Amino acid sequence: MVRAGLTTERLVRAGAELADEAGFDQVTVSALARRFDVKVASLYSHLRNSQDLKTRIALLALEELADRAAEALAGRAGKDALRAFADAYRDYAREHPGRYQAARFRLDPETAAASAGGRHSQMTRAILRGYDLAEPDQTHAVRLLGSVFHGYVDLEAAGGFSHSAPDSQESWTRILDALDALLREWPAP
Repeated sequence: MVRAGLTTERLVRAGAELADEAGFDQVTVSALARRFDVKVASLYSHLRNSQDLKTRIALLALEELADRAAEALAGRAGKDALRAFADAYRDYAREHPGRYQAARFRLDPETAAASAGGRHSQMTRAILRGYDLAEPDQTHAVRLLGSVFHGYVDLEAAGGFSHSAPDSQESWTRILDALDALLREWPAP
């Protein structure tokens, strides 16, 4: 019997909140059942298992982050677009650390293809059109930006920049300036 008030969407949202509070690695069907004060078995009419729950949280996070990045990019180009896009990722990671981690959860190819992940790549490529990069350099630049954004956010979240001056925001600004300069003067092969 399905417990009144429990829906797949409500469980996924609660799982996303749990991820933000305790960490994505701590999200399980058992932890979610404790949160709702129900037996684990009562959740199986909505979720197959913890992997299914994590996949659904990842899809939610990818969608939320894509929506936020798209809103930030609207009407911007060049350096302004680069900065808005990067800030959208960093701000989302700060506000939703567990969901941000979930957005990088490995999905099977079919699920990944149907997710908002493709929107992230399309938006990154849209930014790069302002820098006039052709393939394969555009793909290299997409990978560079993803590596810098995710790497910086991960190191910052782990406290890696809290032990010395200048502050993290100043470094972030300088890094984005350096990326803009690099993209404008992309090296020839």
